[in-house]
Amino acid sequence: MMHIFSSTAFWKTAGLLLLSNCFMTYAWYGHLKTLGSKPLLIAVVASWGIAFFEYLIQVPANRIGHAGHIDLAQLKIMQEVIALSVFVPFSIFYMKEPVKLNFLWAALCMLGAVYFIFKD
Repeated sequence: MMHIFSSTAFWKTAGLLLLSNCFMTYAWYGHLKTLGSKPLLIAVVASWGIAFFEYLIQVPANRIGHAGHIDLAQLKIMQEVIALSVFVPFSIFYMKEPVKLNFLWAALCMLGAVYFIFKD
């Protein structure tokens, strides 16, 4: 289990997925705060524009990870853990949503998923 976490491919993939998730989280949810009074088409086009940059980072991240012997299920769990790691602070600090105990339970479930998906 530990050998994959020490690989360069793992950390490059994780870093790129973290960055791509920052773009994607904003594309998916940022318009609710910044473009809430604008027509839907404007929000969609703006979100697509932001998502374009997310894909420029996410696609190479998955290629690097897969070439580095991270299998698809592991890539998916990495993506989901990173997505939650980006979403929770975004939700709390940017969108001003209240902190919920459910965040903790979701994080614990994700830790279990990480354990089982990366277990040899």
